[in-house]
Amino acid sequence: MKVLETELPGVLILEPRIFKDERGAFCETYNERAMEQAGLPTHWVQDNFSVSKQNVVRGIHYQIQNTQGKLVRVTHGVVWDVAVDLRRSSPTFGKHVGVELSGENGRLFWIPEGFGHGFVALSDTAGFAYKVTEYYSPADERTLLWNDPAIAIPWPVSKTDAVVSGKDQQGRTLDQAELFA
Repeated sequence: MKVLETELPGVLILEPRIFKDERGAFCETYNERAMEQAGLPTHWVQDNFSVSKQNVVRGIHYQIQNTQGKLVRVTHGVVWDVAVDLRRSSPTFGKHVGVELSGENGRLFWIPEGFGHGFVALSDTAGFAYKVTEYYSPADERTLLWNDPAIAIPWPVSKTDAVVSGKDQQGRTLDQAELFA
């Protein structure tokens, strides 16, 4: 597995080896030894899966307590995935990094604790699978406004075409949000 660093220290893109032939393709989506060598957690408490229609924006989510690290991937379709540094003490506070994930490229994206996470589906449908290091805690969940101008994420969907849940439309701006120290 190839490990690529991003502009945000600790946020990683993982590229597994994909073996293709006339029958289709095969790749490892998780290998404890490879994760350990990359410095990622090897203990996961929950696996999640969602399916989104084109232009659906999910996020930007994080848990202020019971913080979660997330290892995300796309099973089918294409998404543009983003991580936002929400640690006030970080030199990259308020910065973001985005990556295209697809069933075809097989990439995984590691978003450590202290970061917000969101994505937009770019294909007709997209299957999104992820592992988390801590259980989901509704009382601790927070939402950062997906299109906050202070963060200026260049989402590959227009504001008018984006399909955003009521909860995500009520997300807070960076200057209003409860953040990490």
